[in-house]
Amino acid sequence: MKTSTTAGLLLLAASAPGLTQAQTTPETDSTATTASTTSRSDEPRATPTAESTAALPEVGSQAQDTMVVVGSRTPKAISEIPGAVWVVDSEQLQTQINTGADLKTALGRLVPGLDLAPQGRTNYGQNMRGRSTQVLIDGVSLNSSRGLSRQFDAIDPFNVERVEVLSGASSLYGGGATGGIINIITKKGDGPGRHFSTQAGITTGFNDSDDVDYRLAQAVSGGSERVQGRLAVAYEDNGRQYDGRGDEIFPDIAQTDLQDNRSIDIMGSLDIALTTEQTLTLGAQLYRSGFEGDRDVYFPNLDASAPNLNDAEIRDGYSSDREPETDRTMVNLQYHHANLLGQNFYLQAYHREEEASFHAFPYATAGGIEFRASKQDTDLSGIKALFDAELGERVSLTYGLDVDRETFDADQMYFDIPTSNATGGLVQQQSRVGPRYPSYEVDGYAAFAQADWRLTDGLTLAAGIREQHMDVEVDDFQNVPGGENDYDATLVNASALYDWGNGHQNWLQFSQGFELPDPAKYYGKSPDISVADNPLDAIETDQIELGWRYNGANWMTQAALYYAWSDKAVENAEDLSVSVVDEKKRDYGLEAAVTRYFDNGIDVGATLHVVRSEQEDEDGDWAKRDARYASLSSATAFVGYSDFDNGRRARLQASHAHNLEDDNERQIDGYTTFDLALSQDIDVGTLSLGIDNLLDEEYSTVWGQRAAMFYSPYYGPEYLYDYQGRGRTYTLTWAMDF
Repeated sequence: MKTSTTAGLLLLAASAPGLTQAQTTPETDSTATTASTTSRSDEPRATPTAESTAALPEVGSQAQDTMVVVGSRTPKAISEIPGAVWVVDSEQLQTQINTGADLKTALGRLVPGLDLAPQGRTNYGQNMRGRSTQVLIDGVSLNSSRGLSRQFDAIDPFNVERVEVLSGASSLYGGGATGGIINIITKKGDGPGRHFSTQAGITTGFNDSDDVDYRLAQAVSGGSERVQGRLAVAYEDNGRQYDGRGDEIFPDIAQTDLQDNRSIDIMGSLDIALTTEQTLTLGAQLYRSGFEGDRDVYFPNLDASAPNLNDAEIRDGYSSDREPETDRTMVNLQYHHANLLGQNFYLQAYHREEEASFHAFPYATAGGIEFRASKQDTDLSGIKALFDAELGERVSLTYGLDVDRETFDADQMYFDIPTSNATGGLVQQQSRVGPRYPSYEVDGYAAFAQADWRLTDGLTLAAGIREQHMDVEVDDFQNVPGGENDYDATLVNASALYDWGNGHQNWLQFSQGFELPDPAKYYGKSPDISVADNPLDAIETDQIELGWRYNGANWMTQAALYYAWSDKAVENAEDLSVSVVDEKKRDYGLEAAVTRYFDNGIDVGATLHVVRSEQEDEDGDWAKRDARYASLSSATAFVGYSDFDNGRRARLQASHAHNLEDDNERQIDGYTTFDLALSQDIDVGTLSLGIDNLLDEEYSTVWGQRAAMFYSPYYGPEYLYDYQGRGRTYTLTWAMDF
């Protein structure tokens, strides 16, 4: 039986493996369903549809009949997927945004296996199940071989329809999917006729006049039965940020942050029904997120006889010839034929251009402290073709080809030392521009096949294979010769899923994913590491998972035990270049979520992720993994209330990151924050009030503590990199659809 054309469009929004790379080192510059379609806003339900989940107050396992694409690259009900799948819809996401959270923070609170967000611009270290995550927008990968950690500095939540998450290593996707897949599905047209959506918001901690963030977004959609389109513009203007003590937060000079940041996200889509069996979708995005302030770090000792970075403070008067920003252009063309050679056929072609610039970063030189800032450009293009066939009543086969090309180059702007010294680093004036990393080109070719066999009414067996080939070409770099090499990866998966017929399901799964060291940092550092004689290896991750989910009359639950291991690991040197070490790495833990709905409009729930990361040492013993890389165990809890008759909703939630200490006595201190979200329907839309960090907790972010370990004392004192968490803020939002 063929999937519908509408369901087929979901695949095209999510079927891109792409060339990706584990985020192993920071940058020195730092849905059709068989259930009723009654909305959950009418009454508590255990089996909401994809459309009705917008009113659910919490992400859980979702209804087993909800259709997703992230688990198999074809539209499939969650009940048919032998793995932990999580769905965050736009309403759930917006509840978090209305408290003042950004996209990565919202997902960290809602998805159990995903680490709590590091704040700032970077999502470095925000792993799933202790390993790297592949992030996509409508199936286009935001990861790259370079491993830049800006996948969530990519889209405004206003344009997000839902987020589908598959926990654990995946052999159906390309490199980087060793911890999981996050696929961001964007909003499309709302059907025939004109439709408008408006949103405006303001966030402040009332610490100073510059402690204010503004948000404004507008979308229009419409069309006919055959052609539908949507065009949206979302704008955000951030001010300064203050910690729990009321002190202004030092800028993140390593990875950059979102203070004094302006972002604009322009997104459009056009859906065309060519025939009753063929559809064409064109999507395009222009995204810019960059610093536009005049306040930054002042260093008083730059012109001293022995210059240092001590006693810095924040002052006005900053200007730089290169400022932090992310610029991205993306085009995505998707075609679906519901009956080509008796099969569903999907074709996707895409192109992404991205430019990432960093903050001026201090380097100690013979002439004093010199500031430099890098700019890194990545282009990714690809084509994906996939067939989905039913081989009888109980067997299905999905197979296809992926082809993509990634190009990368980077330069570094050097700033005039006398000007920097005279202004305490507030004025960064270009002196010259030089190469930062070796340029490279990576061509990827992959073939894959996945088969499902419904052995009995309750038992389904599945198995699949992906054969990946990569050609790598690296340019000469600073008298270090470039060259060419290639490598291959064979990834397999096998699973068994049993449906007990009473809302309970269990599964057992084995799956593989792979990552590779960053070619830009691996090559070019020494003539001893030639490209031809030192090919990049696909560092494979094997994973075993045992899972359970249950959806009853008033319960939504899901839990999985997992064990993941690999024979090699990627590590950083003091200068933050990378190397591959023959040391085994393993992560194991429990990922779980539960939500209980009550008839009086109250619901309560919690998520839990207990993870332990270890690496084998030289003596063959298992030791705790370096705190700079290991994930923290975390938990969340919430209580919600909905008065649907009067259009009122409330949610109080807590997020906790557990302490982490490795065997070298490096330690990351955990923290607990509380957030409150209130909303009221009014005659013209909905008014929401959110309070983030309700108790005004003072804490250092996980990224800030890791950055201090990475950069200090090699690049300066610890306080300079210890990025603080934001204190209590209040967010007022008005939204209306008409």
